[in-house]
Amino acid sequence: MTVCGNKCVLVVLAVTFPFSFALGRSNDSVELVSNPTFASSADKGLPAHWSIWTPVWEKAACTVKTVPGGLLVEAPSNPYAVGGVVQQIKNIQGGQSYAVEATCRLQNITAAYRSVLVRISWTGRGKLIQPAGMLVRGPVVNGDLDQFKDILVAPEQADGAEVSLEVKWPGKGSVLWRQVSVRRADARPARKVKVGTVYLRPRNSTPKNNLNLFCQQIDSAGKLGLDVVCLGEAITQVGTDSSVRDCAEPIPGPSTQQFGEAARRNRIWVVAGLTEREGDLVYNTAVLLNRDGQLAGKYRKVHLPREEWKKGITPGHSYPVFGTDFGTIAIQICYDWFFPEPEEIFALQGAEIIFAPTWGNTLPDENGCVNGETVFRVRARDNAVYMVASVYDGNSLIIDPMGRILASSEGKQGVFWAEIDLNSREMLPWVGYWRSIGPRHRMPDTYAPLVRAAQEPTY
Repeated sequence: MTVCGNKCVLVVLAVTFPFSFALGRSNDSVELVSNPTFASSADKGLPAHWSIWTPVWEKAACTVKTVPGGLLVEAPSNPYAVGGVVQQIKNIQGGQSYAVEATCRLQNITAAYRSVLVRISWTGRGKLIQPAGMLVRGPVVNGDLDQFKDILVAPEQADGAEVSLEVKWPGKGSVLWRQVSVRRADARPARKVKVGTVYLRPRNSTPKNNLNLFCQQIDSAGKLGLDVVCLGEAITQVGTDSSVRDCAEPIPGPSTQQFGEAARRNRIWVVAGLTEREGDLVYNTAVLLNRDGQLAGKYRKVHLPREEWKKGITPGHSYPVFGTDFGTIAIQICYDWFFPEPEEIFALQGAEIIFAPTWGNTLPDENGCVNGETVFRVRARDNAVYMVASVYDGNSLIIDPMGRILASSEGKQGVFWAEIDLNSREMLPWVGYWRSIGPRHRMPDTYAPLVRAAQEPTY
């Protein structure tokens, strides 16, 4: 049960996602894969206990053969060929965790993450439980081999599994599978994080008063025992008569020092929006402060609406992600959410939570028109990330990777929070776990128009 302020929301947690490659294999676990090193059958020269799978259109099939050292899959005459091997595994226990490992050697594979896959498909009474199965994390280079390692949890109704080693579009390259293993393992601990967002819009205020008001919110978040809290955009300016000229300050500077003191005394990570001055340039910037109150990173708003570029604010030019003691995060600011690319870039760099200090709104849809609340939910769903928005109009929100609202300010002032598990995986009914699938199915070679500036009117 996830507690969200004074509300409770049931969150469905599924298969664990590894934060590292350390596997908790049981010491007495038995290898469940038959012929894990692909020894050939005497009669066919193919790996015993394994079946070769080919596409319906057989002319698009890779060649699969046992060679010294493993199983070779290649397709030198068809760069878009597919193929591999599968094996049925028995004696799977529902609810049990299983360590899955595989190693291979890649030769001239240009997009390994897209092209080389290990899939576990759970079965119950001989039927697939989820059509897409679960992709095993990897490949990751380790010396001269590429490795897949993961811990997956069998669904309660599972009594078997299908292990599938897949090669998709190898180009002129090849894959030499060396070994694969499935064994019972200890469950991976949850990676729970208490995440908070603030709804507070000062009025008839001053920059100094705003700092004090938002530090009070940090103190409130600390009393709730939160790990991280997101504040709003341009905190020293909102609700005051001050301009960009009045509020611009260096980072680190006076505001980060005051926020840092609040972060330190509450042992909490803080995301906060400020107006940054660097030399002759001014940026709309959000800072990340760690539990010790130190500046751990900053993000400069990239997409600027007319209200900002007409004032002379300079856009940022990068999308950094930041490591914390609970996971990998990113920050975007307000108008950035109108564009899908930032979240995509953050997610591809490993961001698990994206914080969004936002002056604008997350208002719900009205008269059939999509508004901020829906867009934030779609951005989360598109990239299988948590979105945490702190706004001045609408509701401050915490949204899960399926697009569900876990916490909402619902027009009230204060800190609103949810406890999330960053080791959780939840499956889409047909597609599977999107965070592992989406990046593999991207076609970046076709996206060139996105990286060219428009030269002519598009309307």
